[in-house]
Amino acid sequence: MEISFIIDYLVISIVASIAINLVLRDYAKHKNLLVDLPDRSRKFHKRPTPLTGGLSIVIALLISSMLYIDLNNLNGYVPEFTYNLVLASIPLLGFFLIDDAKNLNPFHRLLIQILLSLFIIYTTDIYLKNLGDLFGFGEVELGFFGIPITLFCILGVMNAFNMIDGVNGLCAGCAIISMILTGFYSGLVYDSMLILLIGSIIGFLIFNLRFFGKKRGVFLGDSGSNLIGFWVAWISIYASQNALYNIHAITLIWFIAIPLLDCIGLIFSRMSKQKNIVSPGRDHIHHKLLTKYSPDSTLLIIIIFSFLTGLFGIYLNNEFAPYISTYCFLMYALFYYSYVYYLGLNPNNSKNV
Repeated sequence: MEISFIIDYLVISIVASIAINLVLRDYAKHKNLLVDLPDRSRKFHKRPTPLTGGLSIVIALLISSMLYIDLNNLNGYVPEFTYNLVLASIPLLGFFLIDDAKNLNPFHRLLIQILLSLFIIYTTDIYLKNLGDLFGFGEVELGFFGIPITLFCILGVMNAFNMIDGVNGLCAGCAIISMILTGFYSGLVYDSMLILLIGSIIGFLIFNLRFFGKKRGVFLGDSGSNLIGFWVAWISIYASQNALYNIHAITLIWFIAIPLLDCIGLIFSRMSKQKNIVSPGRDHIHHKLLTKYSPDSTLLIIIIFSFLTGLFGIYLNNEFAPYISTYCFLMYALFYYSYVYYLGLNPNNSKNV
């Protein structure tokens, strides 16, 4: 696919997403369905806001995909991975929409994530089989452990993107960074419908960031953030395991470094304090930054660092063996945790008082 066609389909998907977001948010407010109410503990938005972002993204993706298929005479030729990923996204979205409305049991959330991930694995035979020369001792072939490790990674990425959804534009912005870097660097964007997904998320962001006014805001909700995490995880796995795309598995970790490190750090921090790791809280990276910066500045800081981190991962992919990238990432993680938990963003640090 030429770049001019990519731009055309990007515009089509953005327009479709804007239209669907506008219709669904107005319907949700009119019927008082899936509306997130502000409170004084965790939710600091000033007015009731519809949680229709995830649903709007999916509908926009389906509409723009049908146009893409018809315009390119691809009826009956949709790749198996794309078809099954979209197919799995529908029940995932439906389940988490119920969760947005009724706050379901965490065990049930975990179960649906596992079942739909297994569906992708067994219908496409795509999962983590080879991680490359990850540590400098030769190729890491996962063998029997491939499926369990794949499930662990999928669940980890989904929850990482769900957890970082605390500032307008942050979850979707980090996902777009990952998808753009993965798509254009590996070449996946040129022979897939990835650009339609990116455009559908951009259309949502226009409302989430209040470009059409503060009264027309839309949130992802758990349905949208989990769905985006699901897509990011599977797109990364597909690109890393497909021989057509020359990208190291560790490079894709660089593309989601901030959400992933935030999730891992939060889990260990809460475990050390004997706190529930799945309970809501204000101990994420964006909450720490909000003590020093405005929400817009916090968003900009994390997005810029995510993009630069991804570019550094690409540099390592181009110039060095995979294991060099692995050890660099471990050093990056050490620096990140030192700054976030012990130095600059530690609330007990005198500089922050």
